[in-house]
Amino acid sequence: MSKRVVVDPITRIEGHLRIEAQMNGDRIESAWSSGTMVRGIEIILQGRDPRDPWAFAQRICGVCTLVHGLASIRAVENALDYKIPDNAVLIRNLMNGAQHIHDHVMHFYHLHALDWVDVVSALDADPKATAELAQSLSSWPKSSPGYFADMKKKLKGFVDGGQLGIFANAYWGHPAYKLPPEANLMAVSHYLEALSWQRDVARLHTIFGGKNPHPNFVVGGVPCAIDLNSDSAINAKRLAQVQDIITQMQTFVEQVYLPETLAIASFYKDWASRGEGLGNFLTYGDFPANGMQDPSGFMIPGGAILNRDLGTIHDIDMNAADEIQEYVSHSWYEYEAGKNAGLHPYAGETTLDYTGPEPPYEQLEVEEPYSWMESPRWRGHAMEVGPLARVLMLYASGHEQTRELVGMTLKKLDVPVDALFSTLGRTAARTLETKIIADAMQGWFDDLIANIKAGNTRTFNEVLWEPSSWPNKAQGVGFMEAPRGALAHWIVINNEKIENYQAVVPSTWNAGPRDATGQPGAYEAALADNHTLHDPKQPIEILRTIHSFDPCIACAVHITDPDGEELISVKAV
Repeated sequence: MSKRVVVDPITRIEGHLRIEAQMNGDRIESAWSSGTMVRGIEIILQGRDPRDPWAFAQRICGVCTLVHGLASIRAVENALDYKIPDNAVLIRNLMNGAQHIHDHVMHFYHLHALDWVDVVSALDADPKATAELAQSLSSWPKSSPGYFADMKKKLKGFVDGGQLGIFANAYWGHPAYKLPPEANLMAVSHYLEALSWQRDVARLHTIFGGKNPHPNFVVGGVPCAIDLNSDSAINAKRLAQVQDIITQMQTFVEQVYLPETLAIASFYKDWASRGEGLGNFLTYGDFPANGMQDPSGFMIPGGAILNRDLGTIHDIDMNAADEIQEYVSHSWYEYEAGKNAGLHPYAGETTLDYTGPEPPYEQLEVEEPYSWMESPRWRGHAMEVGPLARVLMLYASGHEQTRELVGMTLKKLDVPVDALFSTLGRTAARTLETKIIADAMQGWFDDLIANIKAGNTRTFNEVLWEPSSWPNKAQGVGFMEAPRGALAHWIVINNEKIENYQAVVPSTWNAGPRDATGQPGAYEAALADNHTLHDPKQPIEILRTIHSFDPCIACAVHITDPDGEELISVKAV
């Protein structure tokens, strides 16, 4: 008799996610992804001044704060055809690039690595052998036998104390772990190093945005003036700090994150043939060289790849009513047009008046609505977004560095190109993308310095700032590539106020439920792709594939109590 495996909550993610897997023996036959909380930011923004929503939109999530602010102001600028200075483009790229690098490193070491690294096994490691292993991978200075002996002693203190503290929520000793003790000790040591590293690199956002998280933005540019002789502006000292942070990012990525990911992956090459699912990939594109008006200048191109066909990149239109649509047939929402209707975000609805069956606590009724997430589709196709989609798009479009890095990875791991389409490929792609963006950071910074030396210090465009110059009605979309994938905010402005606002976020694309035709979302399809469970009570295999997407469910769900009543009222003054 078939059995349903329920994992609720999925730990080491942002937000609340439930996964259920229908088993056929020890193999996953079908899977369902359920977001178990609701947000409502879109409703909060209705009726507000279009210059304000970036501050609210950042509160969609406590992790992806910067990207929602940036998507929001881009939406307003697109609606009003509002061009921004070159320096603002570069500073936004630097802030967004830093978000990607920070997020990817944090995800790997503190959320995903524990799916592959057996922390307790590290207690059996020989510090001298660990040092030899680390030194064979890179010239990272913290690779001496004494250093790893100290790390082993610190870890033993956690274990002898009766709990693993920050290393909790994993299945230590599970037979699916394959790393030798020395590799485990090396990875645990870098886990602790990354905690310190991330604190330092987050300062880039405070330099340009005043604080982190939730840095400041402004429609029309960036809120930081450039004046080399002022203590209250971006001056020579602060620019030198930015350079130091970029160097620090590059060094950790090149000497720790990239070589360690490949070393760990070499023990798990069987995961190069499981966990893909859809075979469809979507990017909106990002990191402009010449403003948001011309996508041809984006470092990461936008487009769609269908059925693994890397020889064909399909153009996408963010404004076309028949391209991007959201469905609620298996969501705890209602559309006026009915449960099976698909709505483009300009006409999107965020309604909290669902009156169907209540969310179950034992097992999902999968023929009924089963998630607080909607189901986005591109031209009717379920799509995967994120680092794998971006690396595939760069690879397919002929990006030289991406092709070199992918070729190096496939050769080092001795796996075919099809290995990209997998759980292992998704994890590797995130690492390779971090290297690509870290290198691009230096170029953007060099361009900013060149502009300043040439006397160009403009960071804000005053044109169109006053609502009296706006059209009576306007609509626009602010799109970008967030760390977890394609992110867009759509805005409709009427008589200087927001009439409608919709955000379709990466984890909605990936974690959304089935649509009216029965198409699964990316999580659901990936789990049904060649997964067997060694022990249904310790389903580490499910965690490996789900964590490879880096779920952010706080972004993906649209606050309310079980009766649909308002929980809190926030007044802007």
